[in-house]
Amino acid sequence: MASDSPAIAVVRQPGERAETARPVAVVAPARRTGVGPAISPGSAGAIEHARGGLLAQASASPPSPTASTATSRRPRLILATEGRVAIVGVGKSGIVGRKIASTLSSTGTPAVFVNAAEARHGDLGMITPRDLAILVTYSGETDEVTALLPHLRALDLPLIAIVGNPASTVGRAADVVLDVSVASETCPNNLAPTTSTLATMAMGDALAVGLMRERNFGADDFRRTHPGGSLGRKLGARVRDAMHRPPLPVVPPSATVAESLEIMSEGQLGLVLVTSGERLIGLVTDGDLRRAMQRSLAAAEDVGSLCVAEFMTRNPVTVTEDTLLGDAHARMQAMKLKALVVLGEGGKVAGVVEIFDLGQ
Repeated sequence: MASDSPAIAVVRQPGERAETARPVAVVAPARRTGVGPAISPGSAGAIEHARGGLLAQASASPPSPTASTATSRRPRLILATEGRVAIVGVGKSGIVGRKIASTLSSTGTPAVFVNAAEARHGDLGMITPRDLAILVTYSGETDEVTALLPHLRALDLPLIAIVGNPASTVGRAADVVLDVSVASETCPNNLAPTTSTLATMAMGDALAVGLMRERNFGADDFRRTHPGGSLGRKLGARVRDAMHRPPLPVVPPSATVAESLEIMSEGQLGLVLVTSGERLIGLVTDGDLRRAMQRSLAAAEDVGSLCVAEFMTRNPVTVTEDTLLGDAHARMQAMKLKALVVLGEGGKVAGVVEIFDLGQ
């Protein structure tokens, strides 16, 4: 199927490097779709330009990490680091570096971002000989970063470079090089960091995921670093924090459909708990009631006088108050349930938690 988006061609002069070649948008002849005016060549409009940019970003070749010959001198550099990982960068690369540092820290690898310009005015003290430095600079020749190389060498710490040119000053100085080179930037002038920053961020995410796997960083570890927000509610909160507490819609096993419907409507949970004393013996949902009524009508029975004990779900699925909300949510999804009965001390009914209460 032909695409309506502008084609992107890279025009390169003889001997010109790929990273400096200028992409040219080649706009196809105007087409009418029956909706709105036709788009003529040269006037595609902001929406079409944005669409073309997104397609160009999506089609960019994914970065492939390559290691320098010095890699064998420092195997498993990050995992062996006693201190923190210092992400060093400036400008757009610095902004991406700050995100990489944040992702590493939240996934089990303590990291700090160091602005390369500020490092020359005192922030270099944030980096110690126990640390490891990751230098983020697409050109590999950024003045603020290259100026730090002698000072970082004096600290004798491992250096990893995330660069678009492994043969650059920073690439040659590093123990390990992660190559994020791209054919060109999506920017129509091939100047603004766009595709290259996307590739750099993807490399940082891939690095964080690889370290998570090496460290066996699981949900319990994630919970410790994400106590707040929606992730905190999902990973750290317990069922007791979200459940509906008494008074709950409760009926005895001798209750009729008519009585149960009234209690269910008052409870506003779409169910009633069937108990004997303080012991849970069954559960009736609004779906159970509808199905029971349909059977009774088909058999010409008195629906209202039908006893809930005849069609209730015996020994319904339950959880304890200490169950994690994330675990309760996963259980409801796996079993296609809308609610779970919560049991407290001694197996007594403590509440009901609905899937809508979990904030997923």
